[in-house]
Amino acid sequence: MGLLKYKAKRNFKESPEPTGGKPEGEKLRFVIQKHDASHLHYDFRLEIEGVLKSWAVPKGPSLDPTVKRLAMMVEDHPYDYRTFEGIIPGGYGAGTVMVWDEGSYEPAGEHGKDKKTMSRELMAGLKKGKLHIIIKGKKLKGEFGLIKTFGKGENTWLLFKVKDKFAATADILLKDKSVVSKKTLLQIEKSTAHLYGVTAPKKRTKIPITIGTKNTAKTTTKTARSKKKPTPKTRDAGQALLEAKKSKFHTKITPMLATLVDKPFDEEGWLYEVKWDGYRAMAFMNKGTVALKSRNDKSFNEKFYPVHRALKEWNINAIVDGEVVVLNENGTSNFGALQNWRSEADGELVFYVFDLLWLEGKDLMPLALVKRKEILKSILPDSGLIRISDTFSGSGTEFFEAARSMGLEGMIAKKSASIYSAGLRTETWLKIKSNKRQEVVIGGYTRNDDSSKPFSALLVGVFKKGQLVYTGKIGTGFGIQAQKDMMKQFKPLVTKQSPFKVAPDINKPSRFRPDPPHATAVFLKPHLVCEVSFTEMTSDGVMRHPSFEGMRIDKPAQTVILESEMPAEKIIHKTKKAPVKKLIQPTGKKERKTLLNPHEETQVRQVNGHEMKFSNLDKIFWPDVNVTKRDMLNYYYQVAPYILPYLKNRPQSMNRHPNGINGESFYYKDVTGKAPDWIETFLYKSSADQRERHYLVAKDDASLLYMASLGCIEMNPWSSRVETDGYPDWCVIDLDPGKTTFEQVIKAARVTKSVFDELDIPSYPKTSGSKGIHIYVPLGAKYTYDQSKEFARAIVTIVQERLPDFTSIIRTVKDRKGKMYLDFLQNRAQATISAPYSLRPKPGATVSMPLHWDEVKKGLKLTDFTIFNALKRIKAEGDLFKPVLGKGIDLEKTIKKFIQ
Repeated sequence: MGLLKYKAKRNFKESPEPTGGKPEGEKLRFVIQKHDASHLHYDFRLEIEGVLKSWAVPKGPSLDPTVKRLAMMVEDHPYDYRTFEGIIPGGYGAGTVMVWDEGSYEPAGEHGKDKKTMSRELMAGLKKGKLHIIIKGKKLKGEFGLIKTFGKGENTWLLFKVKDKFAATADILLKDKSVVSKKTLLQIEKSTAHLYGVTAPKKRTKIPITIGTKNTAKTTTKTARSKKKPTPKTRDAGQALLEAKKSKFHTKITPMLATLVDKPFDEEGWLYEVKWDGYRAMAFMNKGTVALKSRNDKSFNEKFYPVHRALKEWNINAIVDGEVVVLNENGTSNFGALQNWRSEADGELVFYVFDLLWLEGKDLMPLALVKRKEILKSILPDSGLIRISDTFSGSGTEFFEAARSMGLEGMIAKKSASIYSAGLRTETWLKIKSNKRQEVVIGGYTRNDDSSKPFSALLVGVFKKGQLVYTGKIGTGFGIQAQKDMMKQFKPLVTKQSPFKVAPDINKPSRFRPDPPHATAVFLKPHLVCEVSFTEMTSDGVMRHPSFEGMRIDKPAQTVILESEMPAEKIIHKTKKAPVKKLIQPTGKKERKTLLNPHEETQVRQVNGHEMKFSNLDKIFWPDVNVTKRDMLNYYYQVAPYILPYLKNRPQSMNRHPNGINGESFYYKDVTGKAPDWIETFLYKSSADQRERHYLVAKDDASLLYMASLGCIEMNPWSSRVETDGYPDWCVIDLDPGKTTFEQVIKAARVTKSVFDELDIPSYPKTSGSKGIHIYVPLGAKYTYDQSKEFARAIVTIVQERLPDFTSIIRTVKDRKGKMYLDFLQNRAQATISAPYSLRPKPGATVSMPLHWDEVKKGLKLTDFTIFNALKRIKAEGDLFKPVLGKGIDLEKTIKKFIQ
């Protein structure tokens, strides 16, 4: 991509920032720039392959090895940017820039290599998500690490100091002067006679701001030209923003509401957009603080944490109005899925924004809708789960028919010139529904005498003149689990007094049910709101054929009234029709996301139809990298499609670490009478002690997560499946280094490959995730364990003969004398080895990762593959081990080659 993204974000007619530059000298350069834009932060930049790879570090670097700083990777910057100091007058990144530190650096352990080689190795580290470097700056010195995080955003890394003689607890950020000009940020701003090559304007408006670190912050003044402003993509957006008046930031705004009308229409001056079936939400973003709120001012920050995270990453000061939805694969919103959403595994969460009310100190509500939309489009993130809800001009009737045919809830019509009237239901915004839907208040429930369900029907109503008026009984639209969840909400609201103005006759016979089952009513305080669909409303105000759609947590019960459709003709007049553009976009192929949300310590989830309880989720399993049990479970859920082929239908030798890698561990092979009844088991009778054991058999996501929930950090399957017991699918050679180096392990692996190549035998390597390398050969379940073992013995005997100085095939450790053990005995029945893609209970949360053979060379490290970067690699490379499960080699032909 080079500098394309960098240049696309900037207008170089206005911005004085560098556009290029060629590297010079034989050393790699780094720079850290202190950047006072909309938020004070530090830009950490490393020269790699001719450009500056860049990270924004909000809290700046630290010399304390126990402190890990968030670092957001941003677009590449040109080489000349390393000397850039001055003022960016406007647009993207507007603000004052200081060269806080600069100097040279090199990859750790690679001293003496040429610049080109070091750059190539650094690029490989970037792709793997891990950099270990030595910095030689004027302020920063010594070893530093950069590690890409797992499950916290595509560009999220951690920057930290590696413990060495330069480590310290003192706050290095207190050294707040430029290493080039020896000035502070404020001094640079006041004394800069030019804006990095651009003549400064004669007059600049002063705006109060705060600069400095947390410990040294003080209020001063900053020029309006250095204050970050949105970068309009069109002249219209920029002009509209200039028209807006200054205003203080609001922490609460009641959203503008639409009036329900009976049918669509065609009229000039109106815009049409999709009526999304979700929760209305307002996002308040200012000075790094983000609040996502419902229309009744309840926080959505934790409930919809991916949206909250995305809003933080947006990094603007604004108030936007929108709708949180869950999209299906066709791009339509699913309210039921939204209601049941607990984590990213439950569906694709999207925040459709359709209005912008405040931006960077400007009140936009008095502007016309089309101007607000223009500005909103100009500042919207390029991609992700924050998306604009597009508006369409033309024929409202055609738009509505298209929306209805696609299964959408309906459409919203808005006057293009309408201002934003907070808290009002106006006739400049109209809604037309595809199907009849109504929000109702739950006033109780019934239970039929002959029913075993938690409840039989809901008793619902709407408020009219402050009293709850009964509108019907809802008996469909919810399953047993939904009923159980609702009963938990009902329990504290039970009351003996009916909340309805007139208590409903729940046992009244009807024309179609002259003898209904007898029911008992339980009344509730009218606090809960749900949404129902129905066919029509009877003359006495009761819904016909109502069906439950979901609970509403975004609306206060006392505001729920019966919505009556106004005739559209009273508001608009018909005009010519115009073609309708495409309304929605399919979501495309979905990738697995996290199963467990980051907030609840205990969570209950449905997995493969089984209700599973996950507890102690905040427990730290890998203290050195702060990885929790929740992180481990989320990893196994996401990696399940790749690891399960190597676990499925295989007995498992479980090794539990209930308190993480530093706690006690124990083997847990026999699950007789201990596992849930849905877990499949394999009965095995040991020849050693004649004891019968029931081994857990992995089948699916649920069984994988069950093992992980027990604290099984690593997955250890048998090499054979239950249906081919005694016949392994693969033969494995385990290179156990003993006291040898990992470089010697690599050499032994290469020699092993050469032996296999001479015999025309395919082989597939993977890191053990601990100390060694595993090499697999597919057998296709055609040979016994003894045959597999003897085949492996023959191979390692040849390898040992070629590498006698540091390898051994002697089993007893003391007799090996520190040499590498070429382990062929892993091919015995019941012997297990960590599965491909399995985590390991080792520091760094390492993963046993399949490799290309050309990766097995000097420079490979076992720590290259961890929970932080494994999924990204797997998605990029695919399953390299697939052939291991293929038809297998012809062992008879191989033996003939041995004999020859």
